[in-house]
Amino acid sequence: MTQPTFFVEEDKIITALFEEGLDTLHINKPDSEPLYAERLLSLLPKSCYDDIVVHQHYYLKQEYDLKGIHINDPATPTPEGFRKHVTRSTSNIDDLKAMKKQCDYVMLLHSLPIDEMKQARKNGLIDKKVYALGGMTLENIQMAKDLGFGGVVICGDLWNRFSIQHESNFHALIEHFRKLKKAVG
Repeated sequence: MTQPTFFVEEDKIITALFEEGLDTLHINKPDSEPLYAERLLSLLPKSCYDDIVVHQHYYLKQEYDLKGIHINDPATPTPEGFRKHVTRSTSNIDDLKAMKKQCDYVMLLHSLPIDEMKQARKNGLIDKKVYALGGMTLENIQMAKDLGFGGVVICGDLWNRFSIQHESNFHALIEHFRKLKKAVG
């Protein structure tokens, strides 16, 4: 998932991440103007569009032929006309059963007690259609896999490897992504 703000090297880093095997990128820029998202997308190779999901400005999905849209609020209905690749997020395990039927996958905020997540896995709620979100790091990917999550959403653990104010060299970020990719394996 992207950082919440736009920055100068972002298009270069995202392109490099896709070259390294990034599966799906979620562009999540709350409270941003659509113009900035359009600019970012226009700087990326068109070959990346099939693997990009937008969290805001859903019209970009159609305009750039992106992979899909993500709905953050569990109570928000799917916009009319969106059938292809819809994802959602929640922090409530009780939402999972219904949400999984409506979506390609659901991001579950990972801040729940471990016992609660283990029970959810036993009950068939956590499976390949549920991704762990929040606080995911290289060190806890294996735990998410053991809990039965179908994937992990990485944000801070990756982006914290690059200072948008002080750096232009993002090799440390790419090297860390390689480690993450291997751990997810």
